[in-house]
Amino acid sequence: MVAARAGERWAQEALFRRHARLVIGLAQRLLPRSADAEDLVQDAFVHAFRHLDTLKNPQAFASWIASIAVRTASKRVRRHRLLTRLGLQRKEPIDLDGLVAAGAPADVASELVGIYSLLDRLPAEQRIALVLRRVEGMELSEIAEHMGLSLATVKRRLAVAEERLRRVLERE
Repeated sequence: MVAARAGERWAQEALFRRHARLVIGLAQRLLPRSADAEDLVQDAFVHAFRHLDTLKNPQAFASWIASIAVRTASKRVRRHRLLTRLGLQRKEPIDLDGLVAAGAPADVASELVGIYSLLDRLPAEQRIALVLRRVEGMELSEIAEHMGLSLATVKRRLAVAEERLRRVLERE
C-alpha cells in the first residue's frame, strides 16, 4: 500500500488486479449498460489512486473502493437521467438477458427482471439501495456505509423502492 500511495504503477496495478472483479461486478449490476459500467470502473480506480492518502486502514481497501464505485454510480445515474430529460442523451434499453444467468431459478430470474425493469424509473438513491440490497445481498448497515447515508435514510429509501417493486411484480 505504501508503494501505491507513492504512485508506483506496479503497486497500483496489483491493487487493481486484486480488486477489479469486485468493482466490475458491482458496476455491471448498478449500471447494466456495459459502456457505463466500464467507465465507472475506470473512474472509481482513478479516484481511489488519487486519494489513497485518505485511506486510514489499508486492509479496508475493498470496502473503500466499493463505496467509491457506489457513490460514482449514483452520480452517473442522476447525470444520465438529467441529460435524458433535457434531450441531450437518449435512453438505451437494458439487456435483461445479459443480466440474468441462463441457469438461474425461475423465481430469481423473474425477480431480477422486475427489479431491472423498475430501476430506470427510480430515483438514483432508491435504485442504488435496492440493487445493493436485492442483487448484492448487502446488509442495511453495509448499504448505509457504501452510500454515505444514515441507516434510517437507507431504510426509508428501501421501503419506497420495495413498495414500488412489489407493485411491479404483482402486475406480472
